[in-house]
Amino acid sequence: MSAPVPRITLLAGGVGGAKLAEGLAAVCPPQRLSIIGNVADDQEFHGLWVSPDIDTLTYSLAGLIDRQQGWGLAGESHRLLEGLATLGCETWMSLGDRDLATHVLRTQLRRQGMRPSDIARHIATALGVEVELLLPTDDRLQTRIRTPEGWLAFQEYFVRERCRPDVLQVRLDGVETARPTPEALAAIADADLLLIAPSNPVVSIAPILAVPGIREAIEASPAPCLAVSPLIGGRTVKGPADRMLVAAGRECSNLGVADGYAPWLDGLMIDHADAADRDHLEARGLRVATTRTLMADAADKARLAGELLAFAETLHGEALACP
Repeated sequence: MSAPVPRITLLAGGVGGAKLAEGLAAVCPPQRLSIIGNVADDQEFHGLWVSPDIDTLTYSLAGLIDRQQGWGLAGESHRLLEGLATLGCETWMSLGDRDLATHVLRTQLRRQGMRPSDIARHIATALGVEVELLLPTDDRLQTRIRTPEGWLAFQEYFVRERCRPDVLQVRLDGVETARPTPEALAAIADADLLLIAPSNPVVSIAPILAVPGIREAIEASPAPCLAVSPLIGGRTVKGPADRMLVAAGRECSNLGVADGYAPWLDGLMIDHADAADRDHLEARGLRVATTRTLMADAADKARLAGELLAFAETLHGEALACP
């Protein structure tokens, strides 16, 4: 008799989160996988509500993502954006024509009063995504970055400024009054395994954990919790996570990553290049696994997902691998 298939809940944001989500979707039945995505990067452009991390997850799981840049839809045209530029509009946020259809629908449904969670589910289902894609909150959150030139919305810092300014401080607006979605709380409570993707710990994962009730639900869960570090050789492959760890007052290392998930993190998967961190992490009571964490293609994503589930078995004491 085969072991029951585990229920897995993944916290994810950004390109790294979407890659691990794809890997897990490749090795696990979709009805046993839930993904809670980051909404604090959301922002309005051209009168439309854009949700970059949720869309990256959706497009990736639908097999529609632009693999070269890691976000947006493959084979895009930009006729509307070209027209807006001709009219003198700022067009630094590159939104393709078919991508804009997603934002038009999202904005229309929001104005009709539909819950953002239901909108995300509707879009994912329409694009053929079978995995449960959840929002941590239906309320508005926004990550803001303080630079020497002043405060910027995250997309202004990340896209328009291309992460060039020094990061002095990171702030999350709206979190004090945010309420968790019941779907996210249920996915955490019902999980046999909780996972944290190799996403930016400060601006992708921390905003999920900051929603009142989310961190408490994780702390109350008896399920083991594992994270994959976004660092390779003490640095990020892409993006500003290393600098943001320092801005958040944490060490730019796997120890700094683990600090953000203490005290409920049970294990951390790190790259072979950071194997020297193992003793320090284990001295804190963490289980550690080393592997090649870079996900260059579909085979890498599935391999890392499988290794992560095998690692979880060593903590759980029973089979957690999906058939």
